[in-house]
Amino acid sequence: MKKLSLIAVLLFVVPLFAQTSNVKVPDADTLVGAPKGQPLAGDELTRTTQEIAATIRCPVCQGLSIADSPAEMAQNMKAQVRELLSRGYTRGQIESYFERSYGQFVLLAPKFQGVNSLVWTLPILALIFGAFVVFMKMRSLEAPPAATPQPRNPETIDETDPYLARVRDLVKGDSQ
Repeated sequence: MKKLSLIAVLLFVVPLFAQTSNVKVPDADTLVGAPKGQPLAGDELTRTTQEIAATIRCPVCQGLSIADSPAEMAQNMKAQVRELLSRGYTRGQIESYFERSYGQFVLLAPKFQGVNSLVWTLPILALIFGAFVVFMKMRSLEAPPAATPQPRNPETIDETDPYLARVRDLVKGDSQ
């Protein structure tokens, strides 16, 4: 019975507090400033809306742009792009607005700065380094092998070597 009363409290009381939230969502003027372009209308508005919507990722689908996504959130974002264009915001301002609202992940073509620059340059640098290593290894394989020392023949040993003379004397039994 206690569990049922706890569930009832959670189901009826918690939503009341959640609905009384006074969170204010910032608008485009607050995030990116006043419009810097000309307001668009007609076919140009539709075409430009489609172009910009094709560069913004849907936060729900994540693999599609908001132009291609059937999600309701993507349709709302596309309508927001259209509304911002009709108010005179530029492409850069609209992309900046969505980037500030959702993070840089929302851009299908992220900017080449910070960590993103490493994501693009490190594989290229690794390929160049790998090509350099392969090239150096191939050069070392092309070089003729170094002369290996031949085993000594006892008849060709220099007789003036004092250590050799002493060893021979010890072997013969002429120890001092």
